[in-house]
Amino acid sequence: MKRFLFFTSAILAIASSLSAKSEKNVLFILADDLGWSDTTLYGQTKLYQTPNLERLAARGMKFTRAYTASPLCSPTRSSILTGLHPARTGLTTPNCHTPTVTLQASVAAKAAPNKKRLEVTPVTRLDLKYRTLSKTLQQAGYTTAHFGKWHLGPEPYSPFEHGFDIDIPHWPGPGPAGSFVAPWKFKNFKEKYPKEHIEDRMGDEAVAFMESQGEKPFFLNYWQFSVHAPFDAKAELIEKYRGLIDPKDEQRSPTYAAMVQSLDDNVGKMLDALDRLGIADDTIIIFFSDNGGNMYNEVDGTTPTANRPLRGGKGNNYDGGTRVPAVVVWPGEIEPGSKSDELITSTDFYPTLLEMLGITPAEGQRFDGMSIVPAFRGESLERDGIFSYFPHSTGVPDTLPPSVAMHLDDWKLLRLFHEGENGAHDYRLYQVSDDIGETNNLAAEFPDRVAAMDAKIEAFLKDCHAVVPLANPAYDSRASELNATGWSATKDTTLTQAGGVLAVHSTGNDPHFQARLAKPIPAGKITMRVRVKSDPAGPLEIRWEEQGIKPAFHRDRLVRSKPIAASEWQDVVISFVAKKPVVSFRVDLAPGDRDTEFERWVIEADGVEVKEWDFAKPSKH
Repeated sequence: MKRFLFFTSAILAIASSLSAKSEKNVLFILADDLGWSDTTLYGQTKLYQTPNLERLAARGMKFTRAYTASPLCSPTRSSILTGLHPARTGLTTPNCHTPTVTLQASVAAKAAPNKKRLEVTPVTRLDLKYRTLSKTLQQAGYTTAHFGKWHLGPEPYSPFEHGFDIDIPHWPGPGPAGSFVAPWKFKNFKEKYPKEHIEDRMGDEAVAFMESQGEKPFFLNYWQFSVHAPFDAKAELIEKYRGLIDPKDEQRSPTYAAMVQSLDDNVGKMLDALDRLGIADDTIIIFFSDNGGNMYNEVDGTTPTANRPLRGGKGNNYDGGTRVPAVVVWPGEIEPGSKSDELITSTDFYPTLLEMLGITPAEGQRFDGMSIVPAFRGESLERDGIFSYFPHSTGVPDTLPPSVAMHLDDWKLLRLFHEGENGAHDYRLYQVSDDIGETNNLAAEFPDRVAAMDAKIEAFLKDCHAVVPLANPAYDSRASELNATGWSATKDTTLTQAGGVLAVHSTGNDPHFQARLAKPIPAGKITMRVRVKSDPAGPLEIRWEEQGIKPAFHRDRLVRSKPIAASEWQDVVISFVAKKPVVSFRVDLAPGDRDTEFERWVIEADGVEVKEWDFAKPSKH
């Protein structure tokens, strides 16, 4: 029989057999924040247990050099569904749950003098103009279903508008609502029993979907919430791993280990269902992760995980942020238990699946990835490098400035936008085959290789029409970041101490900055006396962090000043009561483009001055 694909530009008839014997189902399992070192597939963990991922790899091909197009989740997710690079779509941060709808990336018109670059404002939704993999398969006669995390935009940018017939739990947020273990906080999705685990429920929903399909082909997008924050897990699993912890190992969080097991258990649930339903031989399976492991948050008194021997992690263009586990199962075509060292990336899956399924791309459709079917046969891929684009900086330890990374054969080049002298780019070159930890920068030794690879980076960015950071014409190397005095910009702000003031330039929807105290301030009544000027008018919102209490800046620990008149110096007094010693505080400003200046900031504890910042002179500690 024949099925038809309908395109906006033309109607193309494509002959393809849709019998249950010849047409493959597609199961795409995407983990969230699961690092290359977080499974037993590559021999890098002693704590985490992933026997079902081992079962999966035994059915297909394991890729040792699989990379994401971004070190953060939403950009990678968009690249999987569109086959287009985040550099092309402009969706380069995971801001898709925020209220602002931005469909065109842009560069800031100005920046504070302590900033080397004019920053990029990214897209915040996956635009409906893109022909997603789900739309293509839906129009080819597949039933399409999405289970789990989406994070590419709420309605009208939800899975329904992007080609999915089913979407559960229909949630736009960055992680599970409230917790992994019920009670949850999803709007219209409740647990079936007390302490139900959301990953178990998603696995059950996915199995029920497979059971309902009969012989009709399906595309099942099972995008797990695991192992993203919030960090919680089944109590019995946490206790299991608590007894297996090696305190000397960097991977020593029993909670995270329990989360990895729940992820793996539900991979096993998918395999069991395929076998029981007798459709395992008719189902292509892809397992991938959206970025590297999270090694910056805190859980169980340590970081969630460690990506060693890789450098860096989630939110960083070092390999710890972009190198991920990957397995592809194609019954009858891929040799079970095989392995490939070919370079692959997240933009490859769309064109690859079309070739595997015998579906022709839409007229005029292009991809930034390529079909990796030759690799399934043990052949080399003829490609001219892969790229990870992240024109932002997360502020995590060992962070990079806004950058783009290129892998070519055994080499990796990092271009750090405008980080060099006089606004020039800076470069880091690594031979990752011999230096997996990216410790030895060879850029000075191989300038010709840097130039050749950088020319490819430039061609890639131009081909994508990428919006890139620009050199800041107002940059002044004498401007201080104020880190030595405890102040630091945390989001949508830049800080400069000059002319006797702390100058704060803010943009975006959630501007805030932070001051970490050299010595904790005792619990009790705390008063802040601030001399401040704002343009335009707007209040100050103060959140404080109490020693040993998480999360650090909860809404329960928040006070707000009265609105500050525009462009006039004012003396503002803000008081609150702390139950435990205060170790830092955060200042939130009203959204939008504004300039705020501070002359002096004094902190009193029970009426006694304990801290003063006079921005015309060094801080008193």
